[in-house]
Parts: sequence; structure tokens; C-alpha cells
Amino acid sequence: MASKSHVSSRAGWRFGATLFFSGLVIAAAAQSTNHPVFAARAGAEFHRAQNEFQSNTNDFAAAWHFARACYDFADFATNDTERATLAIQGIAASRQLLVSRPKSAPGHYYLGMNLGQLARTELLGALKLVGEMEREFKTADDLDEQFDYAGPARCLGLLYRDAPGWPASIGSRHKAREWLERAVKLAPGYPENHLNLIESELKWNDRAGAESELKTLDALWPKAQTNFAGVDWEPSWADWTGRKGAVDQSLTPASPPSEPPKALH
Repeated sequence: MASKSHVSSRAGWRFGATLFFSGLVIAAAAQSTNHPVFAARAGAEFHRAQNEFQSNTNDFAAAWHFARACYDFADFATNDTERATLAIQGIAASRQLLVSRPKSAPGHYYLGMNLGQLARTELLGALKLVGEMEREFKTADDLDEQFDYAGPARCLGLLYRDAPGWPASIGSRHKAREWLERAVKLAPGYPENHLNLIESELKWNDRAGAESELKTLDALWPKAQTNFAGVDWEPSWADWTGRKGAVDQSLTPASPPSEPPKALH
């Protein structure tokens, strides 16, 4: 069963924030907007989910909700120590869940997500986490490909896109395109999936592909604004609107220079 709409700071990226290691993007699905109101909401949800989980550590839903809240709140961390502390809590909750529920798609998914947050704080150790992230997202995809609007496929696509290539790591343009296109196919009404593909095609100098995908996104945009409405989706729309504006600008043909006025004789 696919996840319901998110009560989180970054509903739907879940790779909503960009993950980095050694100065390189390794996985992301949208960049969080560092608005103080969004940060406050993420903090409140973190504490609510933490209390719920601590009250019943055997509740599998409470475990993954807390892991999700750790990931979301880590987006607003002001330093690596704070981000790592939150990520480690999310990793621990996910691993605890998977001991009793090894086939929990949310457990594997949020384990991968929090590993990504931890990777943002690592300099030399981040590459070691990439392989584990890949395994967790693939497992989540096998268990529930629709979870979080095709979140596992979305994350794998971005991981393959932004990780260094062989022999240093798993980066692969072919795999990135395959998984990003899969995310669009699985959840075609979700703007994040289209934006990721458009941005990737621009990165790969595939202007025709980006233009075609942008037309699809333009067509679904009004309906998406209705389907993903409400306070919980405000951070996502702040992010999506900014990113769409950037790709619109990138794909707008430059106006030809005007001819200078002819000299009067």
C-alpha cells in the first residue's frame, strides 16, 4: 500500500532535501526550504513522533514515523553534529523495526534516507554508506514500489545520478535514467518525480527530453495543486515552485538580439 500524504517538513522528497558527501550530491529529490515556520513544524513533529515511539517501542508504525521525523528534522540542522545525531536516531529506529518486521518497506526506506543524512556529515566515510543506501532502497522498492509516491525508485535514480562512477562508487547515468523514469511511470501525478527527471536531463544536456517532460509537468501542475493541498504540503510547493521556475527559465529560448536602428542619412 502506498503511503498517505506526509505530515512532515518535506512531504514527498522524501528525498526532498539534497544529500551531499565530500562536496558532491549523492541523493536527493527536492531541496527543503529553510523557512523558520517549516523548521518549527518539523521540530514539533519530531518531538511528537519521538514521544509516541518512546511510549511504545514495539509499535511498528510509531517506529517508522519517528524515523521519518528524524530525517525531516535533520534537513533543518544547523551543523553536522546535530544532523548526525538526528540521523543516528532515525537509523536506530529503522533497524529496531526491521528486526521484528524485516519486510517493512517504510523501515528499509527510512533506513536508507537516514543513512543519506548521515552521509552528509561524513567526509571520507560517506562512500561506504552509498552501497547500504542502494540495498535499502532496492529492498523497499521490491516490497512496495508505490511507497511515498515511488520514493524508492526516485531515491535510487538520484543516488545513481549523483554518486561518483565506477570504480569509486555506483554512479551510472544509464541506471539513473532507468530509475527516474520508473518513478515517473509509477507515480505520474507527483511533481517531484518529473522535476527530478527534467533536472537530470538538463544535467545530461538532453534538452529535447527536458522540454518534453516539462510539457507533461505543465499539464499536471493544476491538478497536483489540488491533490497535494494543505499545510503539510506547503514546504514541498515552496520547493517545487522554485525549481520549476528555474527549469522554465533554463528551457526558455533566448530572445534574438534586436537589430540596431538604421542610421539616418
